[in-house]
Amino acid sequence: MARHGYAFLFGVVLAEAIGLPAPAALALVAGGAAAASGTLSAPLAFAVAVLALLIGDSVLYLVGRYTGWGLLGLLCRLSMNPETCILRSAESFYKRGKMTLLISKFIPGVNTMAAPLAGSMKMPPLQFLRFDLAGAALYAAAYFVLGFLFRDFLALIMSGFVAASHLVEAVLVIAVAGYVIYRVWTYRKHRIYRIVPRIQVEELAVRLNAETQGDIVLVDVRSHGYYDSGAMRIRGSLRIEPNDLSRELTHLPKDKDIYLYCT
Repeated sequence: MARHGYAFLFGVVLAEAIGLPAPAALALVAGGAAAASGTLSAPLAFAVAVLALLIGDSVLYLVGRYTGWGLLGLLCRLSMNPETCILRSAESFYKRGKMTLLISKFIPGVNTMAAPLAGSMKMPPLQFLRFDLAGAALYAAAYFVLGFLFRDFLALIMSGFVAASHLVEAVLVIAVAGYVIYRVWTYRKHRIYRIVPRIQVEELAVRLNAETQGDIVLVDVRSHGYYDSGAMRIRGSLRIEPNDLSRELTHLPKDKDIYLYCT
């Protein structure tokens, strides 16, 4: 931060905004502390951080707008739990709509998904920019002010790190090893969700036309934003809202084969 200042702050914040595992919150706290000590200009550092967030979010918004669920699917395949990756973000939009953009950066998992999800749902560009700018400013200000107000405390922590460098190194190594083990365990726990049983359209059509079609329930689970009350459905299918499964599942029979179709 002392050597590269604005470029470092911009790079780290932009990296997190486009989905890379970069510690933007820590960079913002350090930027606030640097501004308090006079190393950086507070207005300029804050503007650089907000600009980086806007650029990263706008890139994901445009990709989501022109690729639909393609980018979302890619991001979720990289996540530990693909089963809930998109649904968690879609649920936030379902409950809060465009206001999700104001708080998404404070919610792990939703922070990367919010911009491409807004794009895939065809949110108007100017509306996206307004709400994303407000959300970016709120996020940057929260951590920037934290670093600005507690500069002396952060300096004390850093001096403690220097004094106990060997202990700090050992703790960091143990922490990283524990984190890696946790990630591997979580990945293995959720790997079952990476294999979703599917049926070909032709095969299902044959079953629906057969005499046993009464034993089949076809369910429309298209996500919020791609479905409205006037949307066309496959004849005879039921509609359930995927973001309210705990209530919706009580309406499904337990003695029939259930097939789902989504976006």
